[in-house]
Amino acid sequence: MHQDIAEILFTEDDLARRVGEIGAAITNDYAKVADEGIVLVSVLRGAAIFMADLARAIELPLEMDYMAISSYGNGAKSSGVVRILKDLSSEIEGRHVIVAEDILDSGLTLKYLLKNLSSRGPASIEVATLLRKQTPAQAKIDCKYIGFECPDEFIVGYGLDFAERYRNLPYIGVLKPEIY
Repeated sequence: MHQDIAEILFTEDDLARRVGEIGAAITNDYAKVADEGIVLVSVLRGAAIFMADLARAIELPLEMDYMAISSYGNGAKSSGVVRILKDLSSEIEGRHVIVAEDILDSGLTLKYLLKNLSSRGPASIEVATLLRKQTPAQAKIDCKYIGFECPDEFIVGYGLDFAERYRNLPYIGVLKPEIY
């Protein structure tokens, strides 16, 4: 797998440091409302690794839940059609929701998700995205917590995949174009 990577953008140490910083910021921001209930929502599958590390970095009681949403299929570009493949298992009404997203690319999927979750009456909803791509046509989404800005390249690792491969790389790197 490593030979398919053109360049490493964020090392394992970079990721651990930044996720720790985001976790500390969330701990600080939610310390006074933690009793109302914090729900950390991961968008499967890509954000699962990020959310697991983020949850361990947050020093407050929280619940973890998962959704599966797709707009890609097995392709390299968004299909433009968003589908919920797995919904939340718990109620979020009156609770503080933090969406742990792996990457904000076009923003189509996240915009749909935020509208969907907002309709369920949470006390608040914020986004913690590990990566925000620098793309010109990106939907306007307010992300309170951003791990890294990244170039508009096809990236994999630390949960990010191409056709379900490369998720287990401990770093984030640019996939060689000939691979996709």
